[in-house]
Amino acid sequence: MSKEDKKDIFADYKPEVVEYDPEVDGGEVYKERDEHLDHKEDALEKIRKAKAKAKGNQTTFRQNIRTENEK
Repeated sequence: MSKEDKKDIFADYKPEVVEYDPEVDGGEVYKERDEHLDHKEDALEKIRKAKAKAKGNQTTFRQNIRTENEK
């Protein structure tokens, strides 16, 4: 195909103007999803703070693993 043939394919093409309609395009779904994600982030942050507060300054130390060769 030559360049002229490619140009002729779209010679009579006229793009259609499409307007956004939230009811058709599902605009409310994205708002609900964002609200759920915001709620999830807030809940996780509250859980992190509660765990940190409950733990306080305690540090846990792991004991050495005993082996058979140890005397």
